[in-house]
Amino acid sequence: MNKLLTIAIPTYNRAELLDKQLAWLAQAIIGFESDCEIFVSDNCSSDETQEVIKKWQTNLSDITFKFSRNSENIGVMRNIIHCLKSATTKYVWTIGDDDPIQDRAVAYVISQLKQHEDLSLLFLNFSGRNQITGEPVHPPTIVGNRWFDVDSEDGTGDGKAIFEHCFAKSVGAVIFLTASVYRTDLVQRALQIWQEAEDNWISLAYLAGYCAANGRTIVTKDTYLECIVGVSYWQKEPKSALLMQYKHLSDVLIKLEENGYSKQFCRRMILKNFKEANLKVFLGALRRWPVFAIQTIVPFLALVGMSVFDVVATKELKMAETTDPAAPNLRKYEG
Repeated sequence: MNKLLTIAIPTYNRAELLDKQLAWLAQAIIGFESDCEIFVSDNCSSDETQEVIKKWQTNLSDITFKFSRNSENIGVMRNIIHCLKSATTKYVWTIGDDDPIQDRAVAYVISQLKQHEDLSLLFLNFSGRNQITGEPVHPPTIVGNRWFDVDSEDGTGDGKAIFEHCFAKSVGAVIFLTASVYRTDLVQRALQIWQEAEDNWISLAYLAGYCAANGRTIVTKDTYLECIVGVSYWQKEPKSALLMQYKHLSDVLIKLEENGYSKQFCRRMILKNFKEANLKVFLGALRRWPVFAIQTIVPFLALVGMSVFDVVATKELKMAETTDPAAPNLRKYEG
């Protein structure tokens, strides 16, 4: 691993957007050519994507520029994960081909990676904008158009606690592709542990959580990019909303618990998801795909039931500790 950072771009049939993003990168990367390499994964595009790649390989001849073309369209998540698995540098930053990124972002990322040699996760703060109206957008749990409401720029905080806070505040923030810079060996190890992550539309939360638990974590105070809300890849999949609400998020939480996160946090998140889930999504799916909808929601409801039991049991144990001096000894029996 001679270079420090791979900047990877997964793309499919968006040659014009890819061309624009590479034009931005060509300017932003000036001065950091020896630290970075570029990797583009073409998901079997049928437009001029290959011509765009060849053009920029020529224009950026002083930078290591790699690319691959899948023999068939393997899906968005698999293409993203292909980028992560292909990286050979110490860190990997996979960016969307249409995400507006500030010119100063590359310089900032490189400086942080050099300053904190044991950094495992870097969250770049971002703003949100509605695709149609152009109005600012932010999660209801956060005040202001700054999606991460925590500042851990010195890298001294508890990585798990920082991730738990960010995840609880906004699932959308931690799964925004372009906002995350991962340490390559950790993210590749996480993918090896959970190979089914490529079939889960929220698996980027698992990858971030795994990295956060195994080194320093930084969340920037300033915003360095913008998320255009309303154009997410999963929104084009007919069953995506049902799966994300009632299966994918739960699967991610189960994997996080298996990899060191507390049962209490994961169970609270499952209950939070249950409270916030849109019932119309399930009812709509029930009309269109009744068997699939039932098969999806039954395991989720069983998990919710177990979560209620665990949360109530934990509260009762804490109450007992306040009245029974011997009660703390019961903690060794907690799951």
